[in-house]
Amino acid sequence: MTASADPAPAPAPAPAKRHEPPMLTGSGAILASLEKLGVTDVFGIPGGAIMPFYDELMASTAIRHILVRHEQGAGHAAEGYAAASGRVGVAIATSGPGATNLVTAIADAHMDSVPMIAITGQVFSTSMGTDAFQEVDIVGITMPITKHSFLVTDPADVPATLAAAYQIATTGRPGPVLVDVTKDAQQKSAPFIWPPKIDLPGYRPVTKAHGKQIVAAAELLAEAQRPVLYVGGGVIRSEAGAELLKLAEKTGAPVVTTLMARGAFPDSHPQHLGMPGMHGSVPAVLSLQESDLIVAIGARFDDRVTGRVADFAPLAKIVHIDIDPAEIGKIRQADVPIVGDAKDVIVDLIAAFTDAAKKSKPDIAEWWTRLEKLKADFPLGFTDDPDDGLLAPQAVIKRIGELSGPEAIYAAGVGQHQMWAAQFIKYERPHAWLNSGGAGTMGYAVPAAMGAKVAQPDRLVWAIDGDGCFQMTNQELATCTINDIPIKVAIINNSSLGMVRQWQTLFYDGRHSFTDLNTGHKSSTEQTRMVPDFVKLAEAYGALGIRVTKPEEIDPAIKLAIETNDRPVVIDFVVSRDAMVWPMVPQGVGNSSVQYARDHAPAWEEE
Repeated sequence: MTASADPAPAPAPAPAKRHEPPMLTGSGAILASLEKLGVTDVFGIPGGAIMPFYDELMASTAIRHILVRHEQGAGHAAEGYAAASGRVGVAIATSGPGATNLVTAIADAHMDSVPMIAITGQVFSTSMGTDAFQEVDIVGITMPITKHSFLVTDPADVPATLAAAYQIATTGRPGPVLVDVTKDAQQKSAPFIWPPKIDLPGYRPVTKAHGKQIVAAAELLAEAQRPVLYVGGGVIRSEAGAELLKLAEKTGAPVVTTLMARGAFPDSHPQHLGMPGMHGSVPAVLSLQESDLIVAIGARFDDRVTGRVADFAPLAKIVHIDIDPAEIGKIRQADVPIVGDAKDVIVDLIAAFTDAAKKSKPDIAEWWTRLEKLKADFPLGFTDDPDDGLLAPQAVIKRIGELSGPEAIYAAGVGQHQMWAAQFIKYERPHAWLNSGGAGTMGYAVPAAMGAKVAQPDRLVWAIDGDGCFQMTNQELATCTINDIPIKVAIINNSSLGMVRQWQTLFYDGRHSFTDLNTGHKSSTEQTRMVPDFVKLAEAYGALGIRVTKPEEIDPAIKLAIETNDRPVVIDFVVSRDAMVWPMVPQGVGNSSVQYARDHAPAWEEE
């Protein structure tokens, strides 16, 4: 018998192929990173230093690029996009003046805690510091007005930098982040590694508050006789509207919502007193002044709310809830400081208050008797028939809100029309009201409305603007027409820089120095040259232009605008230039000096 041969040894397994990351140019890595981060819309203008990225962007099927007409428009559009949706907004510009034109919008986003990424091109790294063509140190310029500013000179750093920028912009207190990428970093190639390792030493936002502080706040709420929930924009940024409603109804406390928080708590709710501050409702202003406990949630005790700080809420203890520890104690010392995300803190506070109320059930019936009297005695109102025969601006804005409803989005410029829009439109939900609160940026409305409409295409979007603000960024109407973004623009045209004129009337003996814009009528019988003619301007941009000068024309014009969705609409509402924003607390005095209306000459003295 022949022995069988040994079987042939099995071949050794081939070594596993190591997965090599793809090689991408820096500009390709920017695009791939944005796609990985879920970005679907960006606003910008190409130029020499950002051209490599735009060459990549042209082929993208995942990201829609909106070509704006000015970089400031790109920045405000990114803001409006973020504020209307809660998603990060992205603006893109080239180096030098392209980047500096973004600065106003970046500062605006910083003041109002808007999550935004600004991507700018930079000259070749070998040319930096030589005053090369269109070279500007945009990282240095923006460092004070961003959460962080990055300079990228190596294409290998692009993925980690953009991932870090996104994390910084959207976590903790939201805000803008700038990423400046040199042209050679865009052109050179490197392995694209995703997900990248993000190294942010020292950046650890606190979202969960300390339990002892929560209990202390709950005990104060349970003991307070005159509590007020002072709600700021942080409640909207943290998506805490539903939790706030539960807290308010659980405690029975009145609620005031700042300019940045309009819609965080429903206007229709009986516990809502309105907006506090310089042009707040009298019940809201005096409730804070007379309170014994203020629970500030996502608010920063802005000077427009407090008036003269030494006189603000003199008898109140302060519970200050904010995700940014730098805000707590900055203006008003907090008796109970709470660092954490508003949504998480409110949830914990509701539970703690439920326990605390079992021991000390608050009785605030007398407080509500006082507040209901203030609401009855000092309702918001206006003169419906101005002496000059022109439209009452408040009536126009009120009808826009009534005919458009709470599901619409309203973006306002800055000035009188901004305050009237905050006062006379009823806000029932977060993300319905967009405005430049902290920076007070004229020109915000049109591009912000454009960005909001891109983010929320199925919603009706209004830009409520003044004739001064509108002339700063109206070129974005061309962007809207070409890109099928049918926003509605209501120009509250009083032929002047209205808020400045109001202050000149009240504090400068009526000397209206350089505030006449010659855009409308001085009265129903005396016309001025309309420079520009807003209806003709609208038509030149491909929009529907409408002029309204009579009360009976208001509703038909608004309805036509709402029904027109094949192009933008601009309505020129010619309103009284003597209309003023009331109530008012002038700068430098205490809030107890609030004046309801100009029935008599004001007796304020600024200090």
